Amino acid sequence: MGTLAPRVVVVSRRSELDELLIRHGTRAAAGYFLGQRGRSLDEVTERHVALQKALAAVNAVLPGDWRRGNVDRDDLSRFLFAPEDIVITVGQDGLVANVAKYLDGQPVVGVNAEPNRNPGVLARFRKLPKGLLAKVAAGRASTESRTMVLATLDDGQQLTGLNEVYIGHSSHQSSRYLISVPQGGERHSSSGVVVGTGTGATGWCISIAGERGREEDLPAPEDPRLCWFVREAWPSPATGVTMTAGLLGAGEELALTCESERLVAFADGVESDHLVLSWGQRIRVSLARQHLNLVLEA
Repeated sequence: MGTLAPRVVVVSRRSELDELLIRHGTRAAAGYFLGQRGRSLDEVTERHVALQKALAAVNAVLPGDWRRGNVDRDDLSRFLFAPEDIVITVGQDGLVANVAKYLDGQPVVGVNAEPNRNPGVLARFRKLPKGLLAKVAAGRASTESRTMVLATLDDGQQLTGLNEVYIGHSSHQSSRYLISVPQGGERHSSSGVVVGTGTGATGWCISIAGERGREEDLPAPEDPRLCWFVREAWPSPATGVTMTAGLLGAGEELALTCESERLVAFADGVESDHLVLSWGQRIRVSLARQHLNLVLEA
């Protein structure tokens, strides 16, 4: 019996033009809608064409005898990845973060469909170099093992993120909770808590850290550490503001006990995929066992 050929799974998301046509039905209607907002259908079409060209270029270089799969970002939670899969994302950096939580060590190749718009922090490739996939399949490609963050609710539900986990009110109103970290505990009324990785330290976390002059505390992408920040803590007779930032290492966790009617936890900005905390429920945030296995070069 022969060895099973590798499977490449190409992950993408619908373009803005696709979304507009689903919503408005025709290009003319989509163009009118955009025009009312001072935008042009030409710009949206140009970006759609760039994505289609990038997808076509990827499909053109896939080995003919390899198995193939395609999945839209919105269907990731229902797609079954196999241990031997090689994953290729085609689009923005955020698409790598979207797929990371559903993987367990499978290598990810990020293709930047619009390098003039996207920084390429995670989507490193403008096009797939010749021979790259063969080296990935053989385990010879250069990779980076990026730390991820795990949130676990007291009923066993879990949520994993590549960038960060947010815990707070769903509309970012005041959240009341008891926070516990290795340094101690404190009751807060705040705009929520952000726990980030070194990858997330290039986004939301660096914005918060910069405001507080704490950029030096941020971990690197492969560091086995997390950074955490409380947003806009409010001092009162019942709530404090002394424990609002810190680091978590291996074996350490941030625990939060809900003292509001309803709080949510979501990862990497995907608010539709969230956990719900009711009064008295506890959530723990720590380093995840899984890592993103990001392909860097051939």
